[in-house]
Amino acid sequence: MTALDAVAAQPAGGPPPEATGDSGAGPWLAAWRRLRRNPAGLVGAVLVAAFVLVALLAPLLAPHRPASAEWFGQVTPTSVPGPSAGHPLGLDAFGSDLLTQLLYGARSSLVIGVVSTAVGLAAGAVLGLLAGGIGGWVDTVVMRLVDVLLSIPSLLLAVSVAALIERGSLSIMLAVAAAQVPVFARLLRASLLAQRGQEYVVALRSLGLRQRRIVVGHMLPNSLGPVLVQATLVLATAVIEVAALSFLGLGDPDPAVAEWGRMLVTAQDRLEQAPRLALYPGLCIAVTALGFTLLGEALREALDPRSER
Repeated sequence: MTALDAVAAQPAGGPPPEATGDSGAGPWLAAWRRLRRNPAGLVGAVLVAAFVLVALLAPLLAPHRPASAEWFGQVTPTSVPGPSAGHPLGLDAFGSDLLTQLLYGARSSLVIGVVSTAVGLAAGAVLGLLAGGIGGWVDTVVMRLVDVLLSIPSLLLAVSVAALIERGSLSIMLAVAAAQVPVFARLLRASLLAQRGQEYVVALRSLGLRQRRIVVGHMLPNSLGPVLVQATLVLATAVIEVAALSFLGLGDPDPAVAEWGRMLVTAQDRLEQAPRLALYPGLCIAVTALGFTLLGEALREALDPRSER
């Protein structure tokens, strides 16, 4: 079940507090308690925390400079030096320390993934707010635009956007963000529509508050929970799409910029000699995506009291 399904299935009044086993606690505190009891969520949180720490501390953890290529003379057409005392994971095909490249690749994936998700969230939130908050013909126009974007596979849309912009990290950020805009727009719209029938909204209208103040000041804050959960899940997709775009040659043209997707490309010609060149960046991508997915699913279950087991 996605975050959008949870919003659509949520009843107007929500379950009574006693049904969740967290009577007397606020909704966020109750969600935190449920999250702590979720083993998969804890594993996801540990993986995400490790990824973030590695990315932030890459300059301190890396044993050498990125893309230094100072050991290129040790690389031959038939062999790539493996692990040694000075290079725990060996060298890559360009004579750079493989561990250093992986650490700086985590930093690149984190920056691009977070920025692209933030941009996609902001743009999608604007569209969803217009559609769910105003309604009428505005809702119709916005949702038809969203439907058009959803009809295009996300990776194909990202590739199309990246191809129209000059190669680089900025193009990847905008490409991945464009693919996520319709997801956030539909989710926030559904969450806002679910809030319309709430008793507090009816009470605010009866008090004479303007629709804009009700939507922005009250309905929007109460609708952001599922959107933030989806943002965590989208980060997993963003990491994969960033690697895919780099693999297709749409990433930063500067060889000094370490990217996991580019490392997979350069490893293709050396698979028989040094399969680790593809194994390590592939594992980094898979484990990072798994961490965000587990954490996102755990957050979704924690914010939905009916999912408590």
